[in-house]
Amino acid sequence: MQVINTYFVDVLKKHYIDFSGRATRTQFWMFVLVSFLVMVVLGILLGFVGSVGDTIMKIFQLALLLPSLGIAARRLRDGGFSPLWLLLMIVPVVGWLALLVMYVLPSK
Repeated sequence: MQVINTYFVDVLKKHYIDFSGRATRTQFWMFVLVSFLVMVVLGILLGFVGSVGDTIMKIFQLALLLPSLGIAARRLRDGGFSPLWLLLMIVPVVGWLALLVMYVLPSK
């Protein structure tokens, strides 16, 4: 429970639209892991509800959009890259792989 508070709730409370500063690899990947697990559990639970569940899931995904972009920008900055590299998400496969490599590189 402490991991969820430290790496997920803290990012949502203190850094919701914070694109400045740095995020460590641990902070970034734990946020990604916890948000993925929350999405899976929410998807399973809301799968029984039907179209209302789809709407709730889309609202939750929209609510996590800005914190996800913020922590990704901070992680890129920690790796020594400009946050403008997030625009690589537009390129379907190659851009995502390039960003993945940037995310796992050590801090500078």
